[in-house]
Amino acid sequence: MITYIYKRFLNFLLLVVLASTLGYLLAAVALNPRSNFEGRNPPIPASSIDKKLNDLNMNDKVPIVKRYVVWVSDVVRGDLGTSLSEKSVNYEMSRRIWVSLRLLLIGSILGSILGVVAGVFSAVRQYKFFDRYFGVLSYVFLSAPVFLIAILLKFGAINLNNKIGSTFLFTVGEYSPGFEGNSFGFFINRLQHLILPTLSITLGGIAFYSRYQRNAMLDVLSSDHLRTARAKGLTKRQALFKHGLRVAILPLTTFFAYSFGLLITGAAFTETIFGWNGMGQWFITSVQSNDVNATAAIVLFSAILVLLSGFIADIAVAALDPRVRLR
Repeated sequence: MITYIYKRFLNFLLLVVLASTLGYLLAAVALNPRSNFEGRNPPIPASSIDKKLNDLNMNDKVPIVKRYVVWVSDVVRGDLGTSLSEKSVNYEMSRRIWVSLRLLLIGSILGSILGVVAGVFSAVRQYKFFDRYFGVLSYVFLSAPVFLIAILLKFGAINLNNKIGSTFLFTVGEYSPGFEGNSFGFFINRLQHLILPTLSITLGGIAFYSRYQRNAMLDVLSSDHLRTARAKGLTKRQALFKHGLRVAILPLTTFFAYSFGLLITGAAFTETIFGWNGMGQWFITSVQSNDVNATAAIVLFSAILVLLSGFIADIAVAALDPRVRLR
């Protein structure tokens, strides 16, 4: 098991280096930070623009290899550089990571757990009322764009607030600016802001995981090892939860790990619609503003998170399936 983990960790490091390198080179080639300063009235001297871009290590007149070496040397020291707005990328990232985690952690965990439970129940009750109608509902959410679900939830909350005559569900921001009250009241205020964006992520997660879990569970229900367990005297429930669920949940382990890693920067629509200044929203604004350092830092963070999720998934699969450890 130790040898397996060691090999997977080396593979993880190699892929992080490769992904971050390609991410930086792509950002440095595709983005044009110089355009942010050209065409202004009064015009800015070219020497001033060059000095500004040199200080930020974004001058397109400097060979890209030299810029990359400077960027890597700073990253090794833990410095992700300075953005075009002259803010520390380290500080901005540390602030936005926790914003995204508060939003996505609850939604992704709830979506995966409820999706697995619904998928198992649908497989056990195949072609019954719950299986048929929940399947239709799942495909509706899978086919609907994320931003459409978020907008519909937002309109529904506005109508609910109008009907009850007070603001129960907030539709914008992490909390109410200028909120006055005790710590418990502030917690409730944050919770009211968190419900809608969390729900938009949870609904998609339930639909996604339930379909995969249902298919995996159906394969297990017709497998030989489950019939053997029943023949040895186990009840249907005991065989299902002791032997069937463990095998059926293996593929979902990898799905959950990678999907959570991608959610941090992939929830840009949700963060933008509900006014949460997280990693996804930052990625969009960084690309729009031609901010090479911020974009490269987000790509680096995403690569680490996704590949680390895969590394953890590999370990979890090896722990659940002895055949992986033996290979």
